Amino acid sequence: MCGRFAITLPPEAMAQMFDAVPGNDVPSGARHNVCPTQVVAAVTSGEGRRQVRGMRWGFVPHWYASATDGPLLLNARAESIAEKPAFRAAVRTRRCLIPADGFYEWSAGEAGARLPWFVSRADGAPMALAGIWQEWERADTRLTSCAIVTCAAGPDMAPIHHREPVVVEPADWPLWLGEAGHGAALLMRARPAGVLRAWRVGVAVNSNRAEGAGLVAPLEAGAGDAVAG
Repeated sequence: MCGRFAITLPPEAMAQMFDAVPGNDVPSGARHNVCPTQVVAAVTSGEGRRQVRGMRWGFVPHWYASATDGPLLLNARAESIAEKPAFRAAVRTRRCLIPADGFYEWSAGEAGARLPWFVSRADGAPMALAGIWQEWERADTRLTSCAIVTCAAGPDMAPIHHREPVVVEPADWPLWLGEAGHGAALLMRARPAGVLRAWRVGVAVNSNRAEGAGLVAPLEAGAGDAVAG
């Protein structure tokens, strides 16, 4: 799964990266511990243009009576996304890209300890995570929400966790955003070896209230800082 990530790009830089129009609802400032239910930046395409928009991370199906009426849907599994009632319409017509510097994942340590890792692209470029989005409305409340698509872990992530978010390469952004015809399902797969790089980080990130660039800093030598990828 993907339950935390970091993004430090300003909205204007995201807009430039995706050749998109920046929205005024996109959070600004460096964020090193983006958590579920927070507003995240998401890139959508429609009516001949791309937009960077703010969306709540935690997909709200149209039948929920309130935003908290059911399970918090942070992730959508690639293997079942086309059949799940909550996601099947969105994956056909409402796909988005979620910019990230990288994401956090946890491996199991001794005595049930949760050992955090930060995972980025090996080339240092920002990530574009595959997402789906939904408009939800009740009475005078309107909410745009999203989920991150995940798949079985590839060679870079498998030593840490059995799942990874789908990372979409720049050449495939038009296909995922619905600008280049059909075939987006083929993109929902793990990255080949060498695309991702992971390193152990401190346990401060285990708290969803933690923030700051130190969260993504590698552990010092001798502190359990095995590096993968």
